[in-house]
Formats: sequence, C-alpha cells, structure tokens
Amino acid sequence: MHADFLIVGQGISGTWLSYYLQKKGKSFIVIDNNYSNAPSRVAAGIINPVTGRRHATVWLANELLPFAWNAYNELGRSLGIRAISQKNIIDFFPSAQMRLSFTERVNEKTNYVSIPADEKRFLDHFNYDLGFGEISPVYTSHLENILPAWRKQLLEKNLLLEEEFVISELERKKKGIQYKNITADKIIFCDGPGCANNPWFEKLPFAPNKGEALTLHIKDLPPANIYKRGLTLAPLSTPGHWWIGSAYEWDFTNADPTEAFRSKAISLLREWLKLPFEVTGHFASLRPATLERRPFVGLHPLQPNICILNGMGTKGCSLAPFFARQLVDHLVHDKQIYPDADVNRFQKILSRNLS
Repeated sequence: MHADFLIVGQGISGTWLSYYLQKKGKSFIVIDNNYSNAPSRVAAGIINPVTGRRHATVWLANELLPFAWNAYNELGRSLGIRAISQKNIIDFFPSAQMRLSFTERVNEKTNYVSIPADEKRFLDHFNYDLGFGEISPVYTSHLENILPAWRKQLLEKNLLLEEEFVISELERKKKGIQYKNITADKIIFCDGPGCANNPWFEKLPFAPNKGEALTLHIKDLPPANIYKRGLTLAPLSTPGHWWIGSAYEWDFTNADPTEAFRSKAISLLREWLKLPFEVTGHFASLRPATLERRPFVGLHPLQPNICILNGMGTKGCSLAPFFARQLVDHLVHDKQIYPDADVNRFQKILSRNLS
C-alpha cells in the first residue's frame, strides 16, 4: 500500500492536515489509536483573541480569527455539521484589581475587549458584584462534531487505521519511508504530547501541561456566550450541555483526573451559578505546549521525509487549521512557513540529536 503521506494522529492537527491534503488531491493514510482522553477530544474548542491576566492580544490574532472562521465554516459545510459558532466571553471580575486591569486595556483602545453598558443583565443566572468585561469576537469550534464526522469519512474511504503507532516499525528509505506494509513519500507526526518521545523530535522544547475539565448539564443557562470567572464555562453543541475548565498544571505525576479539580470546579459553580447543574463527566489530558508558545511546523532539517505539525498548546483550534494549510502549501508548492513556527529554527538542536 502506497500513499503520498502517512499521518500519525487524528486530533485537531491531523484532521486539518488530512483535510487540506485531500483538497490538494494528495493521497494519505492516517494512523490513530482513538484515545478518548487525547487533548483534542477533551478541549472546549475555544478560539480566544486575548490571553493571560493582562488580556494581551494573542500572536497573529488578526490573521488567525478570520482564517479560522472561514475554514471551520467551509469544513462544516463539507461534512454537513455545525463546526463553529461565535460565543463571546463574558469575563466576570473576581476582584477590583482585575476590573481595573481590564478597564486599562479597554482605555488603551485594545482590540477585542470592552465594558458593556448593562452590567446587570446576567444577574438572573450568576452571582457577581464587580461587573464584567466582554471579549469579542470569540469562537467555539465544535470538536465534538468535527472529529467524529471527519473520522467517519476517513473510515468510509479506508484512509484510517485505528491502531497504536509503533515507531520501531518505521523504516527510512532512500526515497520515502516504510511502516509495516505501507510506503509513503513522507510521514507527518501530529500525535500531540507523544511526539516529545519521538527520536527525531524529542530535543524540541516541548513543555506539556495538564488540563482538566468537567462536562455538565445546565438546563436553563442561555448558550449565547462563554462565561468566565477563574474557570471557563462554555456551551457544547448539544443544548443544555456545558464544559467547565481548565486547569493548567506544569507539575504533575500523571494525566488522570483529580478530585482536587472536581471539588474546585463544583465549589465555584455553587457560589457563582444560580441555576441547578449536574456533573456528567470528568476528563484530563496533556496539552502539547512548547516553552516559547509557538508551534513546530515543517520538515526535519536533516530528514526531509519526516515532518511535524505539533506543539499547538492551548491555541490548537486557531493554530491548527492555519498552520496545517501552511504546511500543505509548503509540501505541495514550496511556499514558506512562518519563521516563528518553522521547525527549522531548531536546526542545530535537531542536528545534534542525530549526530
């Protein structure tokens, strides 16, 4: 069996990569173990143009947001699903200092943040006394629809192997690679945190962190927005179903859910939310973050038949479609990848790894 590309992983990066390769008429095979707690399957899918306590504008926000909106809508039409919605963030201030900080950003004429005129409009649903700011536009990519719909299409076309990828079975040839009975011109690793143990990319500055979330049933909470107060409460595509998270743990012993996070989230909800809620699930996963908060995209500098699309971290739903298309354009048309994302910026490190 031969294909132009062998893709390892069908999370958000592998999904977008295979989608754009298909649009270019390239052949591929995807290998994915269907791990239920993979980061893309646990994430809420939020595309937020600001970050941190200072609400700083994220890297490439002015390019990423319109690109994501158009890309997800196009993908949704092709799959016959709802793939993205605009759900602005209502950011309740936990302290007077946080209100002051947010107001300073508004007064600086920063894009995406504002203080609404009517700060009492959510009092029927939440307890708060310091008001809130609004972040707009914010999008929710409906991963709970996208990933299974794309997987179904791959299976129907015999383009997906549901199995664990065993890296010791991979052989490099003069032209391309061989994996078991599959030959391909190139292999592309989109396998999230697992890539930190890949012999070709293990020296990259991965910095995985652990996230946790609960899924909830909240019958009467309006789903028009995402709500935030320390943790983020986001609507899922099924009416009445919600996601609350996420923790950011850098020091952890395993990727399992913890009672500490569950208790923290439930305590916050009981204090903050005026409506009854039911916990329906508890999940945890490791995010493929990086030390410099930039993704790893491109061909290995010494092994041009081995590629990577990884390290999306907490911004995966905005970065993955953008850089998947950049990588495909690079592979097919030799277009340049953004230097800040191109894995060749680590040429010296990766060269030492193989010497």
